[in-house]
Parts: sequence; structure tokens; C-alpha cells
Amino acid sequence: MYAFLLNLGLAVMKSVLAYFSNSLAVTTGAIDSGTDAVASLILLGGLKLSVRKTPSFPLGLYKVENFISVFVALSIFFAGYEIATDILFGAVAQPEISLSVVVLLTLGVIVIYLFGRYVAAVGRKTESPTLVAEAKHRQVDVLSSIVVLGSVLPGYFGWNPTAYGISIDRAAAALVLIFIARAGWDLLSDGMRVLLDASVDFETLSRVRKILENHPTVAEVSSLVGRNAGRFRFLQANVRLRTKDLRRAHRISEALELEIYENIPHVEMINIHYEPQARSHARIAVPLADRVGAVSEHFGESPYFAFVTVRLEDGVVEKREVMENPHREVEVAKGIRVAEWLVQQKVDEVLLKEDLSRKGPGYVFSNAGIKVAITLKSKIDEAVQEAVLAHEPR
Repeated sequence: MYAFLLNLGLAVMKSVLAYFSNSLAVTTGAIDSGTDAVASLILLGGLKLSVRKTPSFPLGLYKVENFISVFVALSIFFAGYEIATDILFGAVAQPEISLSVVVLLTLGVIVIYLFGRYVAAVGRKTESPTLVAEAKHRQVDVLSSIVVLGSVLPGYFGWNPTAYGISIDRAAAALVLIFIARAGWDLLSDGMRVLLDASVDFETLSRVRKILENHPTVAEVSSLVGRNAGRFRFLQANVRLRTKDLRRAHRISEALELEIYENIPHVEMINIHYEPQARSHARIAVPLADRVGAVSEHFGESPYFAFVTVRLEDGVVEKREVMENPHREVEVAKGIRVAEWLVQQKVDEVLLKEDLSRKGPGYVFSNAGIKVAITLKSKIDEAVQEAVLAHEPR
């Protein structure tokens, strides 16, 4: 609305100045501002429509914003065409420039510049493509207004220099046309990317993927895609969960959706498809009393943990690594912290000599869908082999 009122006021002011000054450049500026006023009015309508939902458009009219951004780009090209035809190639009569014309045009440049800064700040805050488009359009308006001002200043001082038949006005206008074409092309390409369902930016998708992967029950993010519609984002993810309980899987997906809504701005809809983890390998954690392979009698106080990757088809150990327990010296909630650390290591099963089923670490493993098995073996190789045999044939 502010843009519409500003452009309408500038169009009226420049029309009056053009009438009294007989300046073709000022007349062109009035036409440019009038075009901007119409474009701003349509932008305002587009913002109102973009958040509405109707029976014919149940998912909303979100792309109206980007459609109008394309319209703004075309209006920039139109303004460039007007400047090109009227200033570069038009026959210009000798204008009668007064001090009031120069002062008012200078104030117009300042007002447009300040308003452009304001719109750019609001556009970045709301991530609205329409307001970003309006801010870029203001930049072009500042340049075109400077061209108009530059064209009347020599006339005010009674000076009309030319070089090789080209006036200063025409040379400056040619430079402005380059900026007009650049701004128009940027807006047109950005708007068309969304209209053609281009992907959400890589940074946003990475943030969403991190939220999904950090959940203890998520074993794998199979796919993650998203698209923009105006400033709104639509996301779709496929995840594999460490649970076969459908009710629990549904609760997990709802929790993930809520976390994404709270941390990622302008997400209008997210669809998370979940399925049980299809495993060909198992990552088994075993507390160790030493690096040689003696299974520890204690969980939280064990100095080391072995992580063994086993191929379930034939029980072959493909990888084995030993890591120090980073929470061994912690005084408070040691077992829970160790359990959370193992969850972060994406283990599928933990082999222990003590029962944790009614203790804090046991609840951590249960919530993460990690299987806990009791072993009586004293050596890690024997314990792992026993765990492999306990798996159902695949």
C-alpha cells in the first residue's frame, strides 16, 4: 500500500512538472511512476490472495506471489523500453527547467531510495518474494529517477553538451538500461523457478535433514525434497525408523513435524513417510574392560566400548572399532549420558552383563528403538557371535 501511494504521488508530481517544464525526460519519469503505481496495486492484491484457500484451490494460492513477481519483472522491462524509446531515440524539445523542478525531482530520488531500503528490510525479514521484488524495483526506480534528474540539470544551467552526437542524458540512460535488464532478469528467473516447482534452497534442506537425523529413532533419511510456493515451503521426507510399532512410529513422525515447524520458517506443509528399518547389517555396542576384548561387568563405568558391524546374512564381522567412554568420569547421571552417547553413534543393539530395563539408560535405549541383550560371555567375539545367532534368519 505504501508503494502504491508513493508511486501514485510521484506520478502525479512528475506529470505536473512535465506539463510546466515541457521536458520529455520528466514525462518519461511520470509514465514510469504511473506504471509502478499500477504494479504496486496488483502486488497488494497478490499478497491478499496468496494466503487464501478456496474449494477450487484447497492447497492455497501461494504461487500468486511468484506469478506477480514475474509481472513485476515484465513491468521493469516495460519501463526500460519506455526509457529506451523516449530518452535514447525520441526527439527532445528544449525544456524549460526551473529550480522547483530540480528540487522536487531531487526529493523524489531521496524518497524512492529510502523507501527501497525499508522494503528490502521487510522483505528479508518476512522472506516474501513479492517484497524482495518490490525492493529490487525501487533500485531501478532510483537509477531511472537519477537519469531524469541528470537530464534536466544541464538544461537548468543552460548547458547541453554532446559527444559524437550522443548527449549525456542518452549515455546515462544506456547505463541505467543495463541495470534495468539485470534486475528484470533476476526477478523473472527467480519467479519462474518457483512456478516450475524448483527445489527449496540447499541450506534449508540441510537444516531439515539434520533435525530428522538427530532424532534417536531415525535410522536413515531415505529422501528429502521440497519446493517453494511464494514464501511458503512444502517438504516431503522418507525415513526409516528403529521400530515396527505403527502407533509409536506415528507419534515420532508427529514430533518430527512439530520440531520442523518450530525451527524452519515458512513451512506450510510437511509430509513424513515412515517405514521400519530394513537392515542388512547390525551395529552392536559392547562395554569393554580393556582394549583386548574383555566384556565389562559394568555399563556406565566401563572404560571402553567396542562397536562391531555384523552382516546379518552370514554373521561375518565387517568392521570393529574401540572407543573410549567419554562419560566415565561424570559424577551425575553417568549411565544416562553414556546411553545417549551410544544413541548418537547409531547403534542397533547393546550387549550388557547387567539388566538396565528399569533404569534410566534402559529407558533411553527403549525410546530410541535400540535392542538391549544380556550376555554371559566374557569375550567380545563370543558375545557378538551369540547375538548374531539370536537374530531371526533373513
